[in-house]
Amino acid sequence: MSEHILTVSHLQGSISGQRVVEDVTFDIPATGITAVLGRNGVGKTSTLRSILGLIKRSGEVTLAGERIDHMPTHRIVQRGIGYVPEDREVFSKLSVAENLSLAERQKNPNRELVAELFPDLVKRRNQAAGTLSGGQQQMVSVARALLNDNKVLLVDEPTKGLAPKIVTEVADALEKAAQTVPVVLVEQNLEVVRRLAAGAIVIDSGRVVYTGTAAEILDDPVLTKKLLGVHGETEDAA
Repeated sequence: MSEHILTVSHLQGSISGQRVVEDVTFDIPATGITAVLGRNGVGKTSTLRSILGLIKRSGEVTLAGERIDHMPTHRIVQRGIGYVPEDREVFSKLSVAENLSLAERQKNPNRELVAELFPDLVKRRNQAAGTLSGGQQQMVSVARALLNDNKVLLVDEPTKGLAPKIVTEVADALEKAAQTVPVVLVEQNLEVVRRLAAGAIVIDSGRVVYTGTAAEILDDPVLTKKLLGVHGETEDAA
């Protein structure tokens, strides 16, 4: 396997004609969790959406040695990029089981792994997803991505707005998932980043301004304040 599972080079992205990703270049290692950090609204979510082709983009994106930037989103997903969106996007009127079933792409989905990581979802399999708590909906969103064998997971703000107990449960699940698939994690909870991430990429104004270890930036209060701002900020739609 290549040292890098995902390579992004001079990526640009636009929404309604407005540039939201200016010029992003980074590599994602083939193991572990890499955090994508930055102040509110600097383009972290838009970077993930550009990689997936969910917004208009240009530049090069390579997955496991294959160029995917010319592909439509459904082809990119089929190539092995799992996505956990910031707003969860569960089908509220469908049951938990139906939400999970719709996400299955392969003959033998990883149902045992999902059941192990999220036993509460097994208990609530017949419950309408729209009646779940925010934390439970987040678990459904993560579970859908883990049902399939992916080359990399893009996970956007999985702990946003969740109670501390649920934050821990989601972090536990991501830690377990990262044992088998590399994860790109957009996250504002720096304690979660400190626990989970080996590498870190910081984006500011649609550009990468830092690449290195997560510990290096988190252990330097001056650098943390300069690049990330006040703790506890949350990402918006950008």
